[in-house]
Formats: sequence, structure tokens, C-alpha cells
Amino acid sequence: MSVVTRFAPSPTGRLHLGHAYAALVASDLARTTGGQFLVRIEDIDQGRARDEFVTAIEEDLAWLGVGFPRPMRRQSEHFGDYAAALARLDLLGVLYPCTCTRADIAQSAAAPQGPLGVVYPGTCRARPKALQEDIRNGSHPFVLRLDVAEAMVHVPHPLTFTETSTAHGGRITTDPAQFGDIVIARKDFPASYHLSVTLDDALQGVTLVTRGEDLLAATHIHRLLQALLDLPVPDYLHHRLVRDDAGRRLAKRDNAATLFALREAGITPSQVRGMIGI
Repeated sequence: MSVVTRFAPSPTGRLHLGHAYAALVASDLARTTGGQFLVRIEDIDQGRARDEFVTAIEEDLAWLGVGFPRPMRRQSEHFGDYAAALARLDLLGVLYPCTCTRADIAQSAAAPQGPLGVVYPGTCRARPKALQEDIRNGSHPFVLRLDVAEAMVHVPHPLTFTETSTAHGGRITTDPAQFGDIVIARKDFPASYHLSVTLDDALQGVTLVTRGEDLLAATHIHRLLQALLDLPVPDYLHHRLVRDDAGRRLAKRDNAATLFALREAGITPSQVRGMIGI
């Protein structure tokens, strides 16, 4: 059966071997099934995104021999889509404003560690509706959180998704409550990663989401958002991560060797495939 896959990098730096692995896994699956491979630019964070890195992404993928249709979807051009989804969640009554800082949450004795980090203890959840409206209309910074317990009232049970990787494969029953009330948007920012990626995949008709196994836990939240917004449910393949000699995941912040640097050093795309085990 043919699939629609995608590679969704953020234009905040040059691509490295971890990106190459993710792009090639997705493109190879689309090619071998007679499907389609898409590239999406996740540039919703305009403070960090750079156009020169969008161009660099295209150059690196062309060098790898990965083709894809244009124009690429760029999140920064679709804020209206996220605002509409946010409004729909608001009508369900599953969002509330939160003024807690990261320091406030970290210092809270009631904030345990969860699969995605510190679990928000729900400090702002029980505020009176009038106060919540004052916060939304005021000048103080806030985020909008998803009231997961309330959200679960609006969806069928159990919520499941299909994981197709050999390491994690099978039908997985979700447990969104383990992550606490996650951030869905900010005062002047229409969507968090969780909302934007879930909506983008649906709007682009992605049928198989391939991404690193570090994002398997996040799929529990994404499945809940799909149910709340009546979105189609793709299959998932959470693949292994490419790591350095010390076993650390490759990351831009750690100055992982870029594809550009490898290209300049005379490394070929075929050698890149060998380096990452494809």
C-alpha cells in the first residue's frame, strides 16, 4: 500500500546526519510503496528560523538525491490554520490560561517528572472563569494549556494508534494524562509544536508519520488532539536516533557535523547512507 510521508526540519541550522537518516527513511518508504514524500518547513518560531537555512535544507536534500514536490508547506504561512484549530479547542472548553513560569513549575513540589519532562501540576487550572478572562485580555504573558482530564471527556475510549516500527510496533493505547496539561499556544504565538505538527500532518494528508523514537511519547498527546479536532489518524514509525561515538543523540546545539561539511570534505551521498546504516 502506498504511503504519504514527510520530513519536517526547523530552519535553525544546517542539517546533520540525524536529519539525513530521518529524511531518507521517509523518502525511501514513500518511493518503495509508490507513494509521496513531502518536506515541511517548521518555522513557526520566527525568532529562530532563518531563510538561509531553508535554502540550505533544499540544497542538502538535493545532494542526498531526495526529491519532493514544491512549494513546501511553511508553518509561518499558515498561522490562520492554527488559530482556527485553537478556537475550536476553546469552544470545547478544554483550554485555560497559565501564568506560571518554568521556574515556578520546576520549584513546585507537586511537579513530578514525566516522559516529556516536568509534568505541570495544574496550578492555574482551577482559577475562576472571570480571572481567566482577565488574564487573556491583560498584558501579562501567559500560555494556553490543554486541560487533559476535561479533554478526555470529549473523546471516545480507548484512544489508540498503530506503531509500525519493529522496536515499538503494535497497537498502542494512549495515556495522555501522564504528560499533564501541556502547552498548546502562547499569548502571541498561535500554536505549540504539539498542535502545529498534528494539524499539519492532517492537512497535508500524511498517512505514515516517520520520526525519531524520542517523539513516541508525544504521540499520546497528538492522538488526543486528533480526536478533539476530528482529524484523520495516520500510522506511525518511530525510528532509532543517530548518535555520536559517546552515545549522544546528534543535535545542532552540540555542533554535530553538518551535511554541508561532509560534502565539502568529499563524502558522497552513498557514503552518508553507509555512515547511518541505510
